[in-house]
Amino acid sequence: MNNKMSITNRTLVFIAGIALVVVLFTPIWRIELDAPQYPEGLSLQIHANGLKGNVDIINGLNHYIGMKTLHNEDFFEFTILPYIIVFFVIAFIAVALIAKRKWLNILFVLFVLFGIVAMIDFWRWEYSYGHDLDPNAAIVVPGMAYQPPLIGFKQLLNFGAYSIPDIGGWIFIGAGLLLLIAVVVEWRRHKRRQIPSLQIIIAISMFSLSSCNTKPEAIQVGVDNCYFCKMTITDKKFGAELVTKKGKVFKFDDAVCLISFHKTLAIEEQETSSIYFVDFNSNHQFIPSIEVKLLTSESLRSPMNGNIAAFSKEEDLQQAIKQFKGEQINWNELFK
Repeated sequence: MNNKMSITNRTLVFIAGIALVVVLFTPIWRIELDAPQYPEGLSLQIHANGLKGNVDIINGLNHYIGMKTLHNEDFFEFTILPYIIVFFVIAFIAVALIAKRKWLNILFVLFVLFGIVAMIDFWRWEYSYGHDLDPNAAIVVPGMAYQPPLIGFKQLLNFGAYSIPDIGGWIFIGAGLLLLIAVVVEWRRHKRRQIPSLQIIIAISMFSLSSCNTKPEAIQVGVDNCYFCKMTITDKKFGAELVTKKGKVFKFDDAVCLISFHKTLAIEEQETSSIYFVDFNSNHQFIPSIEVKLLTSESLRSPMNGNIAAFSKEEDLQQAIKQFKGEQINWNELFK
């Protein structure tokens, strides 16, 4: 049986190898922070050989909450990572030239294992910096940890942290996809087995890489702040959340704060994935806006005087109308 790779797949692997050279000179990952006192945002960029961006400002903030300051010399990864990237550049080009399917499969396994180990190491670093805090720090919140998200969005006190691959990271992912395509096509060519079409495999891969969590996050009473009025949330039964398509969650202590924030157009309509209201009843589950049943009554006395309560069941709403002497409203009417 001929184990030589096709010209097309050799070209894909060669292009992926050349593209990895760019990773040596571009940021691989970035963590963005935004807060009311930093409207322009702060950015931490992770390169193959060190950290860049607003490192000094972030270190100053970390000092107040007891987190270790960030220094390149504290990370052995920055010493070995450039060599690992160079190894894969050479390996990709060598496999393209040798054109043996066996070496293509070995390269694919090594590349996937490297990706898994790298993400585990990144999570370990985030966990250590987010949990190993100085007990004598100026700001100590009992039980609070400051571990950034591995990928996606997470609220840390009044800071929103957003973690995502940067240019180099996307190149890594793209190289992995090209390698996956070559492996699957070669397997199909040589095994002659019925497998899902290449278009489906690519679509599934791209979806899994691009999808972010767009579900609401549990509101932590006494810890989370309302994104609009900046008040600490003390009663979550009036709470609401807006989730963007990138998975960023905005929490509010009152429906009126959600409405006011929505009217500022800080988030464009097309960027919004979903809006949720907290069930006024004891379970306090999240209710999607398209399913919510709303009551307005002066007797509710919500934190910011929006005086709006949400319910998931019609019978609960009708009982509340009798209790609070209010009236039912449609959630679309809130944004007029």
